[in-house]
Amino acid sequence: MKRIVVIGSTNTDMVVKATRIPAPGETILGGRFMMNPGGKGANQAVAAARLGGHVTFVAKVGNDLFGREAKSLFGKEGICTDFIFTDSQEPSGVALIMVGENGENCISVASGANGTLTPEEIGQAQAYIEQADLVLMQLETPLDTVCRAAEIAAAQGIPVILNPAPAQTIPDDLYGCLDVITPNQSEAEWLTGIKVTDAQSAEAAAKALCGKGARRAVVTMGAQGAHVYDGSEGVRVEALKVEAVDTTAAGDVFNGALAVALTEGLDLVEAVSFASGAAAVSVTRLGAQASAPYRAELPARAR
Repeated sequence: MKRIVVIGSTNTDMVVKATRIPAPGETILGGRFMMNPGGKGANQAVAAARLGGHVTFVAKVGNDLFGREAKSLFGKEGICTDFIFTDSQEPSGVALIMVGENGENCISVASGANGTLTPEEIGQAQAYIEQADLVLMQLETPLDTVCRAAEIAAAQGIPVILNPAPAQTIPDDLYGCLDVITPNQSEAEWLTGIKVTDAQSAEAAAKALCGKGARRAVVTMGAQGAHVYDGSEGVRVEALKVEAVDTTAAGDVFNGALAVALTEGLDLVEAVSFASGAAAVSVTRLGAQASAPYRAELPARAR
């Protein structure tokens, strides 16, 4: 079985589902409340594990109930938790999420212990990283920590996927370590200055990202699908048509699935098609990790 190391954040998501997302200063009564495990790193780790990946998760939690519960849940998903560190001072991460009837969401995150995952702790996991078949990361942990992990992997020729979320400026050296970078439309615009609205602008942004040093780029566009650029040509992968109820973690499911597909030997376009199918299933369900599908639940196109 191929080994995937996911490095990133873990949060507890507190979600309110209402008729719509309130405007600034507005209060909306009613709605459904849920408390779910989340965090981009954790969501991607769970998605990859449910789809058949052998996953080690490198993360940091607080010495609190949320952190202990998260670690227990990862174990139940079959994820290796040997490198989930505990911060004695900072609490575990928390996200507050509002979801409207159309599935759109807004999110505010208190990073807590996620923000104290250090390059030195990445060094403790170095042997696992060097034995991986693929490393998957995001940007909810410190950038110098992400860079250190990418350097370790790249030095061994191990493919690195970076989901650059939330968007921030990425140093040139990090781009050079990336096999695939997977921004959404707003993240692609932040990184390149190109407003992504259609296939043409998505390809322009993808080319710009490869021009910065990434080997390949995938720009995700929600219901418009994804644009794949392999360094020489671009291909659009259509999204499956579904009725979305909650888009929370759709991008995370996409990235976890993409990691699994690439380790199984699919080419990038095939892998993106597989990942799009998994993400399509996830948006038909409420919650973050709770929405991640198992292999048997994927539509026939994706399987």
